[in-house]
Amino acid sequence: MSEGFASFSKFYVYYLGEHRDRTCRRLHFAGSSLALGFVVLAIMRGDPRWLLASLLSGYAFAWVGHFFFEHNRPATFKHPFYSFAGDWVMFKDILIGKIPF
Repeated sequence: MSEGFASFSKFYVYYLGEHRDRTCRRLHFAGSSLALGFVVLAIMRGDPRWLLASLLSGYAFAWVGHFFFEHNRPATFKHPFYSFAGDWVMFKDILIGKIPF
């Protein structure tokens, strides 16, 4: 599905369809958790290099999930902004139990 999306809510339905594999979702969650921790470190230590670690951990875990478990291409490649937002909405949905971990 390469066409544009009329709204984020329509994209999010597509996004969830690209994350059916439980291991992929768990890797996303782990990467996002580490990313949050690195952002906190960047703030606490006043060292912006931790922000690079944040980006690397978030994307590395997610891409491993896609390439080795989900067997698809990450939505980041075609929809970077919606994909970034989708990751955090999915993170929240996993935290509150709306999506199985």
